[in-house]
Amino acid sequence: MALFRENIVKKRTAHLNWKFPPEYYTRSFIALNTALSKIAAYRHWNKLDPGENFPIDQRFAALPSLTKKDIRDNFPQRLLPAGTDLESAIASGEIELVNTSGTTEDGVINIWNQKWWDASEQASWKLNSYTAKVMTGEHQEAILANPLNVGIISNNVNLSFEKRRLARFLYLNEKTDPTQWTGSLMQRMVDEINSFKPKTLEANPSLLARLSRFISSNNLRVYQPDIITFTYEYNTITHLRQINKAFIGPFSSSYGTTETGYVFMQCEAGNFHQNIDFCRVDFQPLKPEQGGPLLGKILVTPFDNPWNYFIRFDTGDLATLEASGVCPCGRNSGVILSSLNGRWANLTLTRDGRLITLSELDQRMSNLEGVEEYKLIQKDEMTYEILLVCSEEKRIKLIRETKNILKNLYGKDAVVIVILGHDITLERSGKYLISKALFPIDQKIYLDTVFPQ
Repeated sequence: MALFRENIVKKRTAHLNWKFPPEYYTRSFIALNTALSKIAAYRHWNKLDPGENFPIDQRFAALPSLTKKDIRDNFPQRLLPAGTDLESAIASGEIELVNTSGTTEDGVINIWNQKWWDASEQASWKLNSYTAKVMTGEHQEAILANPLNVGIISNNVNLSFEKRRLARFLYLNEKTDPTQWTGSLMQRMVDEINSFKPKTLEANPSLLARLSRFISSNNLRVYQPDIITFTYEYNTITHLRQINKAFIGPFSSSYGTTETGYVFMQCEAGNFHQNIDFCRVDFQPLKPEQGGPLLGKILVTPFDNPWNYFIRFDTGDLATLEASGVCPCGRNSGVILSSLNGRWANLTLTRDGRLITLSELDQRMSNLEGVEEYKLIQKDEMTYEILLVCSEEKRIKLIRETKNILKNLYGKDAVVIVILGHDITLERSGKYLISKALFPIDQKIYLDTVFPQ
């Protein structure tokens, strides 16, 4: 029992190993004081702030989180200092208004500051030895993403290479629905990777997995970039296994949001490192019985963006802290995560009320061989419907194995319905939502509000 308590203490104090330079706290102080004193949307937060005599971490911990609903309700004027000339800045090209895709909630309109965004991205490159070496800001980069997220949309007409080339970037895909990719379109992608020879390839993992299945099934050879970075959506084990049949890596995942810029970069050791030059990260753990204190939510405060004053922005994502607080790669400044675990919108519940993250579900589903894609919907407290895309000859076996896996995970009395399909429909954001419950899961029930900050 004493050893058990000692291990709990170690888990609860992992964050004490985090190291931050003095300017990190100065920037946190400036960001918070600016918001509370000059931004109308935060006026009612002042009564919750213990005051400048308290440590800055304690002040942040006393405040609520900023949600996408808050942004929608206050955008734009109540999120900007008085006297800010938004129209002039848009006219000059300093900023523009962009719509986010709304993977987990309805999308929002944000102010896009390209100069700040580029600087945030470049600062994140130093957190991985491969990106630090290869990504110079002048390197050729191919991007395989849904054009709803980045790129040029053209669903009815295939665009030429020249029309998808922008400076050092090549957008490989112009279609918003990847289920409509033809063999000739995927062959074009392979040919363009081979001829363009990008130093880096940035990709939605689901889209690169789809292309990789085409490459491996047709025994094609494809040029190998110096590094492949995953972004835009969760990278499942199933997808990575398929990608590995066509691409040898190295691989890294980059994590950020339109609202907050680049927040974490995965290093060569597999951990995720905070981009401390451009953001503050607060961590809100789940209760111990739900995976806390190491598993919790990410709240982000961007630094030094004169157009976005977001404090403790709730990204909607769950992550696991690196228990030791240090990383074998030697980068030990800032928050270190051992994994990203999917979004709150991906959560499902076992029959006895335990939260199941997308990463835990994915670990179980990765034991199945022959599954190309899957999507789990929890319809009510006992019914779980899963759509499988798989090879014809393995269907009967996979139905049986899938039911066993999900019953072992969710409960023996869980009702598991397996549906076989040829493909999976995307969310309106252009991304896959691999698991979700059709009923709300109240965060207040599961978050640990007494965790020491």
